[in-house]
Amino acid sequence: MPNEKKKINVLLVEDDTFLANIYKTKFEMEGFSVTLSEDGDIAMNDIKKKKPDVVLLDILLPKKDGFTVLKELKESKQFAHIPVILLTNLGQRDDVEKGLALGAADYLIKAHFKPSETVNKVKEILHI
Repeated sequence: MPNEKKKINVLLVEDDTFLANIYKTKFEMEGFSVTLSEDGDIAMNDIKKKKPDVVLLDILLPKKDGFTVLKELKESKQFAHIPVILLTNLGQRDDVEKGLALGAADYLIKAHFKPSETVNKVKEILHI
């Protein structure tokens, strides 16, 4: 049996199911394993259970927004090392600065990045 590399596990937190599936398909075509969470509460549970290698996090989410999820994640000794890329349509400078100040590895505005470019950004951040 060939020596298979462990798949990189991406947690995608996105409440738009259509969009989430587009990203999921693109990442899976590139050999990633993807878990989808549709709100901030589910995202925190999935992070604890699945321990993803990277989190793609929308900001405008039901129940708990992305900034809150990011803050909780970065305050947790167990999960603070997981890189978080904010993937959102909020493009205001204040939002970008807040996200980066809270510890996001990067801030991508959905309208400016194709899913393939988002995959490349994840590879860049994970050095793969």
